[in-house]
Amino acid sequence: TPMPTLRPAQEKDLPEIVELCALHAEYERSGFSSEGNVERLQAALFSSSPDIFCWVAEDEGKLLGYATYMKQYSTWDAFHYLYLDCLFLREEARGKKLGEQFMLLLKEEAQKMNCSVIQWQTPDFNVRAMKFYDRMGAYSKTKARYFWEV
Repeated sequence: TPMPTLRPAQEKDLPEIVELCALHAEYERSGFSSEGNVERLQAALFSSSPDIFCWVAEDEGKLLGYATYMKQYSTWDAFHYLYLDCLFLREEARGKKLGEQFMLLLKEEAQKMNCSVIQWQTPDFNVRAMKFYDRMGAYSKTKARYFWEV
């Protein structure tokens, strides 16, 4: 069988991307509401100056996963980096080198954006992901992430 295709997300993908977000939130044991997400993601991804970028893995018309990222700035390091916001694969798509394909794609995107570092986070219980990232040559810095609703 041919490998799934990695391609930039299209507006027609938004309902399925929101579905993948719901699965991702469930996988990370987090709450999720899809209310208004298609419209807000459409504005964030497809405006003339997007806030965030999204690639999807597609196989025979079905989305198997997605990755979203943006360019951010580190005050401490005084340089831009690519922030990987989400990387998620459906259960049936895991263990088939798709995560590696996404990471290599993100490396290319970072280079195009003049970013020499990619940063992201994963829950401390996601051991499988951490082992994957270690195999890719990444390293971690332990911090607690806080949320303050304003």
